[in-house]
Amino acid sequence: MQKVFASGKQLLGKSRNLTGSARLENPEASYHGKVNGTMPIELTLALRGPPLPDFDGKPLSGLSQKQLDNKFGASKSDAAFVCKVMREFGFEIQNINLAARSIEIRGTVAQAIKAFEPSLAMYKNEDQGVFRDRVGGYHVPAELEGIVSAVIGLSQRRIIRPKRVTKDQNRLADILPAATPTDIEKIYDFPKGTAAGQKIAIAEFGGGYIASDLKAYCKKFGRHMPDVQTISINSPAYTWSQMKKLPRSTRQDELSCTDEVMLDTEIIAGLCPHAKIKIYFATFDQKGFVDLLNKVITDRPVVLSISWAVTEDASDWSGAARTAINERLALAAARGITVCAASGDDGAGDGRRGKRARVGFPASSPYVLGVGGTQIGGINGNLEEVTWWFTPGTRLGGGASTGGGVSGIFDRPKWQNVRIKSGNRGAKNGRVVPDVAALAEGPRYSYVLFGKTERGAGTSASTPVWAALIARVNQKLPKAKRQRFLTPLLYRKLANGKTLGSAVCHDITVGSNRTEPPGFGYRAKPGYDAVTGWGSPNGKALLRQLAGLK
Repeated sequence: MQKVFASGKQLLGKSRNLTGSARLENPEASYHGKVNGTMPIELTLALRGPPLPDFDGKPLSGLSQKQLDNKFGASKSDAAFVCKVMREFGFEIQNINLAARSIEIRGTVAQAIKAFEPSLAMYKNEDQGVFRDRVGGYHVPAELEGIVSAVIGLSQRRIIRPKRVTKDQNRLADILPAATPTDIEKIYDFPKGTAAGQKIAIAEFGGGYIASDLKAYCKKFGRHMPDVQTISINSPAYTWSQMKKLPRSTRQDELSCTDEVMLDTEIIAGLCPHAKIKIYFATFDQKGFVDLLNKVITDRPVVLSISWAVTEDASDWSGAARTAINERLALAAARGITVCAASGDDGAGDGRRGKRARVGFPASSPYVLGVGGTQIGGINGNLEEVTWWFTPGTRLGGGASTGGGVSGIFDRPKWQNVRIKSGNRGAKNGRVVPDVAALAEGPRYSYVLFGKTERGAGTSASTPVWAALIARVNQKLPKAKRQRFLTPLLYRKLANGKTLGSAVCHDITVGSNRTEPPGFGYRAKPGYDAVTGWGSPNGKALLRQLAGLK
């Protein structure tokens, strides 16, 4: 198709199909009608940039923000040219973020169809109601081929959900008292401190923040009320009063997501009472994920906690969008931001049917710290920390087992020198998940929700524990050793021949994450495994080893 600018000026060539842009039909949605071309649409364009680091364990955090932007960001000339072309199509330029290799634009659906040729329509399902979606691929103007690597926001399809547990028939979870901040500090030997001066980010893709619940939580456990800021990326950061006024059709979903928000926030606040906590709220589609990471990259916290995920090979993804998200995770890692991501609550199958082992994303990215789950179990008459897993038939809702396994999308990074075979025949040597773990079930975590004390669980609880520990440790490290992407360091060999991960974690050797049925999965064993990684944390050992690591 020959394309022309809105002004009538002819482009130099035909549009080009963007590799990886294809998207499968959503089997859970039905066609609802044509799109309205006059409706507004906001898009994020991902731009090319210099090669990203492969992270051999050498810290890059010694570089200044400006040096990092120049080393890994998009070029000014590329951004200027893309803006010029988009203006010719009638788009307004909303924001240019060279550090995150992104340009945000605003226009109409008709302009988006003219510029990128997507197959757009309105669809409907029980989860979202009516929303805009696309099937197949899209194009970019010929002049932008090789410059624009993804167009994010054409579809509003939900891709990401919280990894949380509701109720399970686990007697130990009911018998043991719920864990308090003091309990977690003792169990995992946190170094003394309050994370004063540390910036901690939390990613949320729905729900709201209830300040009165956090205040009640801090009062209950004698903790200082931290500095909390909510940031609306492209989704409202609802207050309690605002959520109560929402239409019934959307209120319940937002209240359910608020459960995740408050569990994340209260665990971190209880362990880091003097930190600066930012909660980022974004839409649960691909654009929300990209835009949230773009903001985190420029804000540069020491750690980002993500308790939301989706199976890495789910049909909801387009390859281009997944690559764009992974690139931004790499840009965060280059800035010394450790992104902690939940490995999932549905075992080695990640909640998907079939005979294939699967892992969740973003935990499967080489640029995050994948966090699995443990529980307190009875072993030989004693209570010990073991793999989080429930026998079949005990599951009433939520998850049942820690996620883990070998990625079928991302190659195993050079620094992850472990021998773990994929559970899938003929699979490549993929990234192994998780890297570490912490309690996800019994005794569960005490937190306050809607004014009542609740018991939280799942890898969405173990993930903020690791995020809080990283911030606490970072506060105590010498200035030259702070702000380092932790994950590759865990696999580095120490002078005594051990890896750092084995030196700073309690090895979990009992249990598995097999999926029932059909019964595939991985077993915990001495040393690293695809169930709990290196194990659960020893905070003081982590501080000691990182302080001495060159």
